[in-house]
Amino acid sequence: MNIPNDHIDMPLLREKGIDLYLKREDTIHPYISGNKYRKLKYNLREAKKLGKHTLLTFGGAYSNHIAATAYAGHEQGLKTIGVIRGEELEGKWHDNPTLNLAHEHGMQFHFVSRSDYRLKNEAAFLERLTDTFGDVYLLPEGGTNDLAVKGCSEILTEEDATFDYICSAAGTGGTVAGLINAAQSHQTVLGFPVLKGDFLIEEIRTFVHNDRWKLVTEYHFGGYAKVDRPLIDFINLFKSKTGIPLDPIYTGKMLFGIFDLVKKGVFPPETQILAIHTGGLQGIKGMNHILKKKNLPLLDV
Repeated sequence: MNIPNDHIDMPLLREKGIDLYLKREDTIHPYISGNKYRKLKYNLREAKKLGKHTLLTFGGAYSNHIAATAYAGHEQGLKTIGVIRGEELEGKWHDNPTLNLAHEHGMQFHFVSRSDYRLKNEAAFLERLTDTFGDVYLLPEGGTNDLAVKGCSEILTEEDATFDYICSAAGTGGTVAGLINAAQSHQTVLGFPVLKGDFLIEEIRTFVHNDRWKLVTEYHFGGYAKVDRPLIDFINLFKSKTGIPLDPIYTGKMLFGIFDLVKKGVFPPETQILAIHTGGLQGIKGMNHILKKKNLPLLDV
């Protein structure tokens, strides 16, 4: 699969002598784009190998993983069930563009309270789900497991060996783990978590085989799905200058962080950086609903 690396030519980068490229994983598929395609690839094969006919997974109201799993199941002839955080959504999911998209592609929803959702990795809770829905193939929230990490390790190719840094946003850590395992010995992987805290360090360590990586934890903008005007302005400016749309949850925050680090002189001149566009563009419509209510500028689509 030949995914283009787009050269990003902007004044700050030229001034600092930094070469920045963006790997356009968002172009893989119109619905199963970016890292979600990579994470699902081997899990779908395993589900079929085990004779499973239904995928069951977890996500929030605007989850890229929920949307991608629904379409992947539709495409592969598998039923899909989404355990959705927030029982208050049960009566109004029709107004949610992500859940609407998932439903259009055949996903059945099971809405649970936020307190119950926190039990999603507990054996007793999972047992109740399998008692209810039968012999399903379980995919964790965000899709991260060993097979997902294997898929994400295929993001990098031999042509990417020229880069000094590989950068990616981090949600559940699977994409960053795959990149760490695939990176060359001279490369450093930088993960930009979109959630507060450094708990991802231990999660990632369970999947990786080297220490040539670090997490840059200053660019979460208050936590998952939190945005502010500077981030929105950056995303819209980036699109106007490059023609490339960024999602506000993952890639937008990562690139904001990269540009800020460049501005601060963290990278020496002639550094070559490859940033991964992990997709997630379906979430822009949902975010614009939220921004409109807050009287903030909308994201360009």
